[in-house]
Amino acid sequence: MERFAALLDRLSLTPQRNAKLTLLAEHFATVPDPERGLALAAITGGLDFKGAKAGAIRQLASARVDPVLFELSYDYVGDLAETTALIWPARHGANHRPDLSEVIEGLQTATRAEAPALIEFWLDALDPTGRWALLKLVTGGLRIGVSARLAKTALAKFGDVNVTEIEELWHGLEPPYEDLFAWLEGRADKPVSAAKAPFRPVMLANPIEDSDLKKLDPADYAAEWKWDGIRIQAVSEGGVRRLYTRTGDDISHTFPDVLAALEFEGAIDGELLVSDGVGGVAPFADLQQRLNRKTVSKKLMEKHPAFIRAYDLLVHGETDVRRQPLKQRRERLERFVAEAGERIDLSELVTVESFAQLEALRADPPHAHAEGLMLKRWDSAYTPGRPKGPWFKWKRDPFLVDAVLMYAQRGHGKRSSFYSDYTFGVWREGEAGTELVPVGKAYFGFTDAELKQIDKFVREHTVERFGPVRSVRAQPDLGLVLEIAFEGLQRSPRHKSGLAMRFPRVHRIRWDKPAGEADRIEALETLLAERFDARAKR
Repeated sequence: MERFAALLDRLSLTPQRNAKLTLLAEHFATVPDPERGLALAAITGGLDFKGAKAGAIRQLASARVDPVLFELSYDYVGDLAETTALIWPARHGANHRPDLSEVIEGLQTATRAEAPALIEFWLDALDPTGRWALLKLVTGGLRIGVSARLAKTALAKFGDVNVTEIEELWHGLEPPYEDLFAWLEGRADKPVSAAKAPFRPVMLANPIEDSDLKKLDPADYAAEWKWDGIRIQAVSEGGVRRLYTRTGDDISHTFPDVLAALEFEGAIDGELLVSDGVGGVAPFADLQQRLNRKTVSKKLMEKHPAFIRAYDLLVHGETDVRRQPLKQRRERLERFVAEAGERIDLSELVTVESFAQLEALRADPPHAHAEGLMLKRWDSAYTPGRPKGPWFKWKRDPFLVDAVLMYAQRGHGKRSSFYSDYTFGVWREGEAGTELVPVGKAYFGFTDAELKQIDKFVREHTVERFGPVRSVRAQPDLGLVLEIAFEGLQRSPRHKSGLAMRFPRVHRIRWDKPAGEADRIEALETLLAERFDARAKR
């Protein structure tokens, strides 16, 4: 447990990607089985402890520490695991420090009634870093800046293999991955994937630059719309059907209606979307209603029917076609989709003669929920990763609005000491006069130096406190204006403003602009009517 805790601690304090890869590879090289494999499972989200929940941690801490002191500390620190780890009182004689195997085995077999006593026993024996790592493991929210993909990349670095080899094996492996490590260390042959309907690593596009456009010939590229959904891979092989995200996460259980419609033999690459019921695509918020659910009701499936817009064909029957040029794959895909049923349709090609014509379409797509365009070389093979040249994404420029900071919340991990999550609003006329109404929330788009400046403003202009959230002074003559960039806008009865932004982030901080000159709700209503409602009706 101590080495696992030290790894998490160092990863959480290391911002550089390459440095994180080095830390992970060193851990895999120096820690024996099964500890390193269990650490890998924890980092990649391969563990689930049904008997241990965050609420139990709060109850344990409140029983051992004055509850008021705990709440005040939690308010300041902003992270449950860190607060509990720091404030937990030592117990004389507790010296049994568990290893990671003991902790995981205990949590996996403990009932909800038994788990708190186990956790308390381990907390008494561990130091603050160990307690923090234990609680992060228990709650499942590591927040150390390491994705499952990055962990697999570190494995590839450790074993000197291509990361695509690991990704193609991954869903046939189970913790603690001893066969995998034996292969990576050269002690055994490469494991044979036991996964049915396996994930194939996806091909990604590069953002297009003006310099690229000057060198490219439009005749060499197929153009198609880039849709605002979830990139997925649908696989149906040997009677097994699966839906994967672009990172290889299996989301089959969330979309049983789509899974039931995969009446084919093969694998396709596409976009998971929700139908608007009249032949078009619904807003991303409708798709969000179905994401990250363990179960999905019949009512929800009927209200938000999902479907796949097919981009590419990876496997046709028993034939792997990824090495064939796109032109041949597209011809196969057209025939494939024609027989695939109503839950799968074909991504349309955009036929133009020049990039100037494409530029006009990119700037104002005819579809309300198209983010821009994709350009793909007709002669390109389907190559995992992000090769430079074959595929480009040409996104529409983001929309911009000047909004006023209204609320700030503490961040997590290395940001837990700063107010880094910001709710912002625009002006409107209310019953009592001009007022701010929230239109979105953002937590990135600024530098570390700017974060410190905003945090200072929040602390100096706080008017109310609600746990880890602060209400900030926001008046026409005193307030902080944030220029917000966002990708889309839609109506939302759940929000006080009646609007919801898609992918908002801070574009710049307008220290120079008085809060009273920020945008009004009418500007967003006009944008919604002209850019989104109008296109949705076309």
